[in-house]
Amino acid sequence: MGSEKSIRIGGAGGFWGEALHATPQLLAGGKLDYLVFDYLAEITMSIMARARAKNPDQGYATDFVTGVMAPHLKDIAARGVKVISNAGGVNPAACGAAVRELIKNAGLDLKVAVVAGDDLLDRAQDLASGSYAEMFTGAAFPPVDAIASINAYLGAFPISDALDRGADIVITGRVVDSAVTLGACIHAFGWTRDDHNLLAAGTLAGHIIECGPQATGGNFTDWRDVADDLDAIGYPIAEVSPDGSFVCSKPPKTGGKVSVGTVCEQMVYEIGDPQAYLVPDVVCDFSAVHVTQSGPDEVTVTGACGLPAPDTYKVCTTYSDGWRGGLMMAFIGLDAADKARTYAETSIKRAQNILRQANAADFTETSIEIIGDDSQYGAAARDIASREVVMKLAAKHPDARGIGVLLKEVTGLALATPAGLTSFAGGRPKPSPVVRLFSFALPKDALSITVDVDGNVTTLETEKGVAFDPSKLERPADPAGPASHGSMVDVPLVKLAWARSGDKGNKANIGIIARDESYLPYISASVTEHAVATRFSHFLDSSNGGGNVERFFLPGSHAFNFLMDDALGGGGVASLRADPQAKAYAQILLDHPVSVPADLAGRL
Repeated sequence: MGSEKSIRIGGAGGFWGEALHATPQLLAGGKLDYLVFDYLAEITMSIMARARAKNPDQGYATDFVTGVMAPHLKDIAARGVKVISNAGGVNPAACGAAVRELIKNAGLDLKVAVVAGDDLLDRAQDLASGSYAEMFTGAAFPPVDAIASINAYLGAFPISDALDRGADIVITGRVVDSAVTLGACIHAFGWTRDDHNLLAAGTLAGHIIECGPQATGGNFTDWRDVADDLDAIGYPIAEVSPDGSFVCSKPPKTGGKVSVGTVCEQMVYEIGDPQAYLVPDVVCDFSAVHVTQSGPDEVTVTGACGLPAPDTYKVCTTYSDGWRGGLMMAFIGLDAADKARTYAETSIKRAQNILRQANAADFTETSIEIIGDDSQYGAAARDIASREVVMKLAAKHPDARGIGVLLKEVTGLALATPAGLTSFAGGRPKPSPVVRLFSFALPKDALSITVDVDGNVTTLETEKGVAFDPSKLERPADPAGPASHGSMVDVPLVKLAWARSGDKGNKANIGIIARDESYLPYISASVTEHAVATRFSHFLDSSNGGGNVERFFLPGSHAFNFLMDDALGGGGVASLRADPQAKAYAQILLDHPVSVPADLAGRL
């Protein structure tokens, strides 16, 4: 039987390399029961895999050991705070061993659990021989000799099992980002696999705090509201109740802001279909979620719903596919953009001439973006004639030497350039591998998960689930169309809404939240799938039937979520774009014109 008391969970890390301010701040002012860290992304897994290949004792988030555990272990023990982290990366056993050594040296009595079973790299040949196709594109399995990592996204129940067995610190490999929070909730409240709504609520709590200060004013549309104290921004705390409702806040006397806008922006971040947010433990429906301001820097979140867990794990494979390279250089003065573009085009032409002379292959892809010349806006660009721009030039080639030729020619052309070139750099860039992502679904019975609590290893019972069919979902009706109000004028979307965007592989999402429910009809009528597809047409790849745009309605939070396929040039480090993860897509959309009554425009 679980506890009837709420638990307080601090979100202390959102990616590998984040600043280390969160842990001391949350320990000092959070009154926490749990401290959770999310370090992993697909790119991170490939980096860690390369590190492990060079040194079998590496392949995990070293910052967790040296920057979090080492300086704060005694304080964590004294406060009785339990720590859950996916810092194990592709080598959770090594991460666990490093933390156990710290505990031993500090003379503390803390139990460390390591969750394993997600790493499938040693099964690469068998998986390649199977019938697994890429879950979004249908592509064939990548060549085995190019694969860097293969990891299944595990869920929260193994974490709960570790806590049930007395673990004070739980270290995992690849789990879904929200699992570090949901695992604490399952353990504390005794939630079962059939408590679908509760599991969805715990997942949402984890999703809100998994990116740290993105829920407390970081990346916020109304950034000026928090600009004065971003240096001391607070990290999020979710106080979760046994019924699944939770209150999001931050430590007192910290910067930033917790509001309906900041939390809703994080809720729609990178979720795809909000009624089919799949994690290993539950299929989440966030469409009816309500976010209410319940106090200064405090919001209450309710209304998450869930369906039975899916019968597969999502597995992500990273693999090498050629080489990439590029650089940025500035141009200043009249006609700066034209000068920059000429310089970039000439550099590519000279490199291609050298490749032809050597009977070498041409570049497989090139990219020129002139930052400062509205290059990110496509057809919505304005003729701004900026007098200072940054030229971003990049290319892909099957051979690292091909990229080397381009980088040499770009820098070597500097004395023959149009006037106004300048740079701030410390040497010529080097070629780097193109790392692509291959995602597929693996039946749950094909995986064996273990939990090691200080040498006591247990193999968990195989998880089950049911096939999920999104076509059976009941979709909410779109808002009614705007009433006729005579004179209408256009205002930018930002006057009516907050927005946040992000990526999932080669897909991009943009969530739009109405500042007031009464604005929904106008947003709905003006910001359509066609309007979004038109604004981002320069980014969408429709060559193989991709580039589709879908719009989903979340009536509970007065929000829409747009999902765009094939929108990132491959995404991550497989992309040559200045924004390969759609971080700025919401900003591009926020000046989209929305037709509203003239009297409403006056009040705005």
